[in-house]
Amino acid sequence: MEVAGRLLQALAAARQPMPLVELAGAAELSSAQAHTYLVSLLRLGLIKRTPGEGHYEAGPLALRLGMSRLTQAPAYRHAMPQVQQLSAETGYSVAVSLPTPEGPTIVHYAHAGNPLHVNLHVGTVMALGETATGRAYCAFQPQAAWQPLWEAQHPGAGRARWKSFLEELDAIRKRGLERAIDAPSPGVSSLCMPLLDAAGQLVLLVTVIGPTGAIDVGWRGSAARQLRQAIEAIATTMKENP
Repeated sequence: MEVAGRLLQALAAARQPMPLVELAGAAELSSAQAHTYLVSLLRLGLIKRTPGEGHYEAGPLALRLGMSRLTQAPAYRHAMPQVQQLSAETGYSVAVSLPTPEGPTIVHYAHAGNPLHVNLHVGTVMALGETATGRAYCAFQPQAAWQPLWEAQHPGAGRARWKSFLEELDAIRKRGLERAIDAPSPGVSSLCMPLLDAAGQLVLLVTVIGPTGAIDVGWRGSAARQLRQAIEAIATTMKENP
């Protein structure tokens, strides 16, 4: 159990799929020793292998365990009824993302009837610069938490692009809301708003997503108004039932 735990801890620390040799080294095992344990972890579903490369990453059982723990978190628990109601009232899909070290990660996805040409699901990590969720994440997180991720996603970006991005984040903080139109996928638009705790720390992000021709992404449009109401309702519930 302890050796298996070392392998799982190494995967968690790496935050990306790992080849056998690298994973074994991180767990202080030989490749042959690591492989023996990995076979059992694969059977249990605690890890899985990526298509093609065959690298190791967290598996479906690990995800279910994480989600089981997540459902005990007050913010997540209080957000669920409001998110379901928001999706039902707007007719659009709604994603709940947590601010993880890997970036804003979807932990709940309420899929509405509108067909969307975008593959979003629990576990999807949203791009920082190209999505409303990613930009809102950066706006309400310490810069040190996301700058290395942004630089990795935008290799070779010059000073002008960096300055422009920081200006975008200032505008998002003033509005308390961000949107994306036909991005990152054509025909799909979204609005994202953060939920902050009493200390002003980012707790989660709620994003309303719909077809560009149907969803109103105006700053004071219907979707923005309903999204703001949902966030306010979650915050009130959290305050009354910590």
